[in-house]
Amino acid sequence: MELRGASLVSRYVAWALLAGLFWVAALACVAPASAGAALTAPSSFDRPPPGWRLSAERAITIARRSDAVRKQSAGRHRQLAGAAYMSGDRRWQVGFFDSGREVAQVHIDDRSGRVLEQWTGYQVAWSMARGYPGAFGRVVNAPYVWLPLCVLFLLPFFDLRRPFRALHFDLLAVLAFGVSHFFFNRGEIGLSVPLAYIPLAWIAARALWLAVGRGSPRGPLVPHLPLGAVALGALALVAFRVALNVVDSNVIDVGYASVVGADRLVDGSEVYGSDLAPNVDHGDTYGPFTYVAYVPFEQLLPWSGQWDELPAAHAAALTFDLIAMLALLFVGLRSAPGRLGRERAAALAWAWAACPYAAFVVQSNSNDGLVAALLALALLGFTGRRPLAAAAWRGWFVGLAAAAKFVPAIALPILAAGDGRRRALALPVATAVALGAFALPLAVLLPDGGLAEFWQRTLGYQSGRMTPFSIYGQESRLEPVRWVVAAVAVAVALAFAFRPRRRDAGQAAAAVTLAIVAAQMAGGYWFYLYVVWFLPVWLVAVFLRVQRQPDDAAIVAGDERQALSARDTRSIARARPSPSASIRTP
Repeated sequence: MELRGASLVSRYVAWALLAGLFWVAALACVAPASAGAALTAPSSFDRPPPGWRLSAERAITIARRSDAVRKQSAGRHRQLAGAAYMSGDRRWQVGFFDSGREVAQVHIDDRSGRVLEQWTGYQVAWSMARGYPGAFGRVVNAPYVWLPLCVLFLLPFFDLRRPFRALHFDLLAVLAFGVSHFFFNRGEIGLSVPLAYIPLAWIAARALWLAVGRGSPRGPLVPHLPLGAVALGALALVAFRVALNVVDSNVIDVGYASVVGADRLVDGSEVYGSDLAPNVDHGDTYGPFTYVAYVPFEQLLPWSGQWDELPAAHAAALTFDLIAMLALLFVGLRSAPGRLGRERAAALAWAWAACPYAAFVVQSNSNDGLVAALLALALLGFTGRRPLAAAAWRGWFVGLAAAAKFVPAIALPILAAGDGRRRALALPVATAVALGAFALPLAVLLPDGGLAEFWQRTLGYQSGRMTPFSIYGQESRLEPVRWVVAAVAVAVALAFAFRPRRRDAGQAAAAVTLAIVAAQMAGGYWFYLYVVWFLPVWLVAVFLRVQRQPDDAAIVAGDERQALSARDTRSIARARPSPSASIRTP
């Protein structure tokens, strides 16, 4: 069965939207969970709190015997100062300090007095570096979910006749983050962090080659499966993702802060302030449009005042995911007429729906899907017949993406120039619209301290922090390299605003991928949720740049009958005898 005409596409879109609305409605029925356990200082040092067995003094004594604390004390040749706090799950959290800095942390079960956890180094300050099972994405990390998604992500595009074609490696590069991710889930960030830069470097190099019009993958985009099967399979994958989100997912601090910010915005309270979200440090570090985008969901599914199931965060993550996929579908449809456009549409929808990192974002209910949706919408501006209107469209969505997470601003020069038509007017038009799109939500959320406070709470904080989740945070001697990479990212964005003079959407998407990946590689913090920032543009770059076989040249032009005629003509030519051949009967 083949995907034919707009009717099946319309039904595909309708079913996707209906499925999304059904599950968003179901989210309202999810029972709230209890809030996360907070730490409390005991009222007495040498007496157990009411209902507890251990005192703070006894908890500290037990913790001092742990391997982590003994090693830290031996290395410093002195005893470390200890402080004990109660946790709501009947645990003692004991911290040990050297010159005011916590260097070891031990968790003790109050009932048994047994040491449950002990941490040193990066894992003291960064609980996300400890490898807690399911802390991000819950069940999607399970091998029986993750590995099948990896196989499905590649399945329609794998060409048995060309096992080493570039498209296979371009898609494998996305899955290659899983090697780093494996070690992250084990709490081994000394390995996970540098390993993440290998696929980033590959994607950057390939994106550069594609952006200059070289290295295009060859062969059919979907070599073996019928397009109808790909389209229906994508729909099934969407239903699976939504069901998985409802049944077993969690809301991380990013989604929590976004919902709280939306609630404060509607209430007329300041969003940018140190008290934005309880239990979350710097929850106000995101761009203003992030909080604005969460307002409809928070109003539909109001925040309870606690860090519970947060149905608004679920609804937002699912909606952003559906918007990104549908935008990619229409990018494919509008990129070429006829069967080629339908093939690209089905391929883009499948790749997004099957990608484990898109699922990882939905399962974590983070706000990163918003960036993916906005950049995918911006790419639709390459198919407009009116260059200036298309430039305004691209500028609007890039501006909103920058107002959500800042980094997408680096894509503005490239997307503003579009395909090169009327570049002298398209650049200023798109830039002006993008600035307006950024300024509107900022004007609504601007704190009392003005732009200075906004900078301090957002970009100022982000640019100044260094974390163990970047190679620069783990090795300070690489700091000069960081600035070189940042300069390369800016140079790429500016250079591809003017060269090549004419380009298609695939080349422009490759240039955007390169700029965003370079900006991420220059950051002081990188995490797997950020894959979806460049995933839509990367998929468009590799799929739209696939070079079909000569037999399909007419299909590329949109005339299938002409293609059939061309094949018939070649068949006749092959059957006609050569002028030098003998036609006499032996």
